[in-house]
Amino acid sequence: QVQLVESGGGLVQPGGSLRLSCAASGSIFSIIDMRWYRQAPGKERELVATIISGGTTEYADLAKGRFTISKDNAKNTAYLQMNSLKPEDTAVYYCNVRATVSGRFGSYWGQGTQVTVSS
Repeated sequence: QVQLVESGGGLVQPGGSLRLSCAASGSIFSIIDMRWYRQAPGKERELVATIISGGTTEYADLAKGRFTISKDNAKNTAYLQMNSLKPEDTAVYYCNVRATVSGRFGSYWGQGTQVTVSS
C-alpha cells in the first residue's frame, strides 16, 4: 500500500514562511512526479507546483518567486517551501504523487494540511 503523510501546516502571519512535507511510504518502485495542490473554501482545487523525477520544477503563477518545491529521493518525500505568505494563500494543501508501484502506475493523495495566513 502507498501512504502519503503530510505535515507542516499551521497558522502564520502575512509575510511569514512555512515548509510543508509529504512523505510517501510503501512499495514504491519509482516516482514519476510529485505535486502540491491547494483548495480554499468554496473554490476549485488548483495546482501549485510540480517536481518531476529528473528534478524539473513547474510553478503556477501564484507560486512563482515565493514557493519552492523540492524532494528527497532517499526519503520519497516532497517539500513545499512557502515564503512571503499572503492571506490569499489560506487553503488546504494536498500532496499528490504519481508512481510505479508493483509494476503499475498509480496516483496517490495525501490527507491535506491546513495553511492559514492571518494577523
